[in-house]
Amino acid sequence: MEKKLGKATRDAYGQTLVEVGKNNPDIVVLDADLSKSTKTADFGKTYPDRFFNVGIMEANMVGVASGLAACGKIPFISSFATFLICKGFDQLRMAVAFSELNVKVVASHGGISIGEDGASQMSIEDIALTTALPEFTVSIPSDEFATRALIHEAVKHRGPVYIRTGRPKAPIVHDAFRTFQFGKGIRLREGKDLTLVANGLLVFEALEAADQLKAAGISASVIDMHTIKPLDHALLLEEAKKTGHMVVCEEHQIWGGLGSAVATYLAQAHPCKMEFVAIQDTFAESGTPDELMKKYGLTAPAVVKAAKKVLGKN
Repeated sequence: MEKKLGKATRDAYGQTLVEVGKNNPDIVVLDADLSKSTKTADFGKTYPDRFFNVGIMEANMVGVASGLAACGKIPFISSFATFLICKGFDQLRMAVAFSELNVKVVASHGGISIGEDGASQMSIEDIALTTALPEFTVSIPSDEFATRALIHEAVKHRGPVYIRTGRPKAPIVHDAFRTFQFGKGIRLREGKDLTLVANGLLVFEALEAADQLKAAGISASVIDMHTIKPLDHALLLEEAKKTGHMVVCEEHQIWGGLGSAVATYLAQAHPCKMEFVAIQDTFAESGTPDELMKKYGLTAPAVVKAAKKVLGKN
């Protein structure tokens, strides 16, 4: 598959935020002194009376957003994922999830593909934490078009939402006409031998892997499972019954992410052979995004290897 780089998903978020803000005066945006990196700065310039920089106080930002949501506003809060989710978790748990408030959490610098900033900035546990919160919808878009559509879905959705965005430019997977809905995965390729389930940057890697597998005579379905919670059970069940073999691919710790969610459901609904392409219970080093993705096994060759293993062809 030809690799055509589009915008970083964080850039698409920033641009879409300005668009939805124009149409909905109830949208307010809060940031923890990182608006140039999270890309909420453009919203602040366009709508300064609806933008609040709370400083380096992520937990407090969640509390302020909860108050605004309780007053009928639609707050979008942003920072680096590891800062916002880890430092603000107690507030996300009690002030947002328990209270069932309409807060939208969109955090950048997800995964290890942020590159040279190192482990302290890399969020590898955010999906495990947010999916554990009752009432939360949790999603990772694969490219700029997915991001735009899912931000629009977040505005329409009543209840807490977490969306992870990324720093590097993301390969184009979709187009502007693709329809997205929380809890509904998208089948990008139809196959009969195995199913590759992925989200974020790993969707493109799964598509590339499917091309390489096809050359080896293996037919692979590819699913963009952009929403981890609620999970698309119907699509997973259909694929499990059809192929009986699955490889789940994600830029997240192997514990508690998309792989865990898929395995938990299929263990009950339709057990099948599975392999997992993910960060293997470790923190990552500092390096370029490409170096890190390769070292920690988050590339198309790693997906191909896992696919052949699950099929017993290694």
